[in-house]
Amino acid sequence: MTGTAGTRLGQYVETAVGGERVRAFLPPPLPPDPPLDLPALFDLYDAARGALGRLDGVTTILPSTPLFLFMYVRKEALLSSQIEGTQSSLSDLLLFENHEIPQVPLDDVAEVSNYIAAMEHGLKRLREGFPLSLRLIREMHEILLHSGRGASKQPGEFRRSQNWIGGTRPGNALFVPPPPDRLNECLDAFEKFLHVDNPQLPPLIKAGLAHVQFETIHPFLDGNGRLGRLLITLMLCEAGVLREPILYLSLYFKARRPDYYRLLQEVRENGAWEAWMEFFLSGVCDTATQAVDTARDLIDLFDRDREAIQALGRSAASVFRVHDFMQRRPIVTIQAASGELKLSLPTVGKSLEHLIKLGIVRELTGKQRHRVFAYSKYLAVLDQGTEPLPPNA
Repeated sequence: MTGTAGTRLGQYVETAVGGERVRAFLPPPLPPDPPLDLPALFDLYDAARGALGRLDGVTTILPSTPLFLFMYVRKEALLSSQIEGTQSSLSDLLLFENHEIPQVPLDDVAEVSNYIAAMEHGLKRLREGFPLSLRLIREMHEILLHSGRGASKQPGEFRRSQNWIGGTRPGNALFVPPPPDRLNECLDAFEKFLHVDNPQLPPLIKAGLAHVQFETIHPFLDGNGRLGRLLITLMLCEAGVLREPILYLSLYFKARRPDYYRLLQEVRENGAWEAWMEFFLSGVCDTATQAVDTARDLIDLFDRDREAIQALGRSAASVFRVHDFMQRRPIVTIQAASGELKLSLPTVGKSLEHLIKLGIVRELTGKQRHRVFAYSKYLAVLDQGTEPLPPNA
C-alpha cells in the first residue's frame, strides 16, 4: 500500500482460513512514520497531563487510598468486561465476593473477578522491578481467562490460529488481524517499542499508541480488549506518571463505543493517528477529572455519615467499626462482618440496625435470616455509568 501517509500504512497479506482467501492486516512498527504532529496535540496533551497530575495528587488527600483503589478497580473491571458483553453489575460482583449468589450467570461475574486478579498481578510484578513485557502480558492473560467463558481460549498463550473482528467469519469480517505465522514479528516490534525510551514520546502519548497497536495485533483468541485497556494504566504506572493504578478509560470507551471502534479502524486504514490521539487524550482528561470528583464525593459522604454516627452516643463505637468495614465491603452479611471484626453477631446486627435508621445502610433481601446489607449511597456514587449495555448494543 502506498499514499501520502507513507509508512504509517500497514500491508495486507493474503491467507487461507477455512477454505477461503482473506486479507489479513500487518501494522507497521511503532512509532508512526511520519511522526505524530505533537504540536497540534499540545493543548489537549497539556490538559490531560494536568488532569492526571490532579488525579495522582488526590491519592494524598484520601483517608484511605487502598480503599478507594479497591472499589475503583472493581468499577473498572466491571466496565471493561461490559464492553465485551458481560452483563454483570457492581452489586453482582460484590455479592459474588461475599459468597452470595448474584443475579447474573456466574461466568459473567467470574470474568470481572479475573480482571481484578490480572490487574493486581501485573502491578505487583512491575513493583518488583519486572518489565512490562510479552512475558508479563501472557501471565496476566492466563489469569484473565482462568475461568468463565474464556477458559477454553488458550489462557496465557498467543494464538496459533486466525481470529477476526466483526462478522461471522474472516471472509466477511470488519477487520482481520495478522495471520498466526506473522504474529511473532509484530509482537517483537511491539515489545521493542515498550522498552525503548523515546524522549520525543511522553509516556501518555506512548500509552495511547501502544493501546491501538495491541488491539490491531490482537494476539490472543480472547481477552484482547480488556488486556489492551489495562495496558494503558500499567504503562503510566511503570513510567511513574501515576503512583497508583487510578486511571481507567473503560467508562469513556463504553459511552463512545462507535467512535472508539471507528477511530481504531481509521488508524489501520488511513494512518489517522492524530484523530485517535485527540480522542484518547480527551478521554484521559475527562476520566481523570471524573475520578477526582468521585474521590471527593466519597470523602464528603464518609464525613457526613461519621457525623451522624457520632450523634448515637454510647452505641457509636461499634457502629463506627461496622461503618469502616462497609467502606471496604459495601455489601455484607452479619456473619461476614462478625467474623472479620471479631464482634458478636448481636452487636453487628444492632449496629446495622442503627445504620439503617440513619439512612446509611439498606437491607436488600427482606428476609429474617441470611440478610444482606448494602451501603447504598456509597454504591450509588460508584455505580454511575455501570449499567450493563443492552445485548447487541
